[in-house]
Amino acid sequence: MKRTEIVVLDNAAALAREAAHRIAAAIRTAVAARGTCMLALAGGNTPRTVHRELTLVEDLRWSHVHVFWSDERCVPPSDPRSNFRMAKETLLDVVPVPPDHIHRIRGEDKPEAAAAAYDALLRMRLGRAPHFDLVLLGMGEDGHVASLFLGHAALEERVKLAVAVTGPGIDPSRVTLTYAALDAAETAMLVVSGAAKAAPVGEVLGRADSVLPAARLEPRGSLVWLLDRAATGLQ
Repeated sequence: MKRTEIVVLDNAAALAREAAHRIAAAIRTAVAARGTCMLALAGGNTPRTVHRELTLVEDLRWSHVHVFWSDERCVPPSDPRSNFRMAKETLLDVVPVPPDHIHRIRGEDKPEAAAAAYDALLRMRLGRAPHFDLVLLGMGEDGHVASLFLGHAALEERVKLAVAVTGPGIDPSRVTLTYAALDAAETAMLVVSGAAKAAPVGEVLGRADSVLPAARLEPRGSLVWLLDRAATGLQ
């Protein structure tokens, strides 16, 4: 059974600081134990402030960190909607991660080709038994995580590590890690901010029968929810 920790912070700024502190701790632990840290970043707006807080942390051994993404929109890396571009501007242009340790999803390729290439890259980098030290995730107002949307076939994929997400209502198309990859995390950390997320947070954490994608996470280690008060419905 997954170990679940729920932490509520007073506001979005405190949330970002706590997330950065925990990311730094995970990096230090992984590097001390194995000489490297496998880190998957999230897209969305909340990670922007988390990244900025993380750049202020001193003495992190970024040269030992490999960076991946939980999902990506099928747009060029220069597009403002690109998760890679956001991470590059807010984090990777600031901290000294070696360029060959940055493993982006090629959003400019066709979705199926980009997903197949990322699946192959993950297997090469993570080995036969995939393992992430930390996967960072946000959650949408509809309860989705990464680009795993309620009702989409990607929810049922248990073999491939990355798949294309296409179809009605999905524009642009996406490439997402599957549960097979997300659940290979020593820690999966959901960082959720804002009153618009209160309803899905309440459902996922309050109902054992929730079918929302966030409720289906089963990381090999621990599942950590970092919430600001607004996301809990408390003001």
